[in-house]
Amino acid sequence: MLEQLMDLVRENAQGAVVNNPAIPNEQNEAVIGAATSSIASGLQQELASGNTEGVLSLLGGANSDTSSANPVVGNISNNFIGTLLEKFHLDKGTATQLAATLIPTVLGSLVNKTKDPNNSSFSLDGILNSLTGGSAQGLNLNGILGGLSGGLDKNGDGQVNLEDLKSLLSNGAQQQQQQQAGDGGGIGGLLKNLLG
Repeated sequence: MLEQLMDLVRENAQGAVVNNPAIPNEQNEAVIGAATSSIASGLQQELASGNTEGVLSLLGGANSDTSSANPVVGNISNNFIGTLLEKFHLDKGTATQLAATLIPTVLGSLVNKTKDPNNSSFSLDGILNSLTGGSAQGLNLNGILGGLSGGLDKNGDGQVNLEDLKSLLSNGAQQQQQQQAGDGGGIGGLLKNLLG
């Protein structure tokens, strides 16, 4: 999923990154990688902290809000701004404008591709599996979102609801973060391999 996400960022980076005089051309790919990392790690962090509803609403909701007013989008944008300030030494105004332009645009494109039944490059199941280390494997998330049923009663209360799904995805995201940290690279290491 990370390679497809990076391609999606690249597709939307022309105006915000490539044509931006504040970003030297030799840093374009690194900034694109940082945006990709911010989106992937931001979504994973939201799941790990238990904000399953926010992530599912963003990626699979009927009226997905990809504006900066959405708390999930805002958190991802803020993380990206921090990276732009720290690693690329952009001034705060430039970093804020870049994040406000790029992150909502890329997330909007991601949501559109995820919801498009004719586009197999992104799926809600695939994204969540990538972010949770496979914890969503075998789940028909669209079916679950439509009517929660099946053997998902993870908290043993006799009912299947969003809390069960939240627990499953949150635990998976936390384990994936721990594994990535233990591997010494995480999403950043994966991006380093992609960028060479």
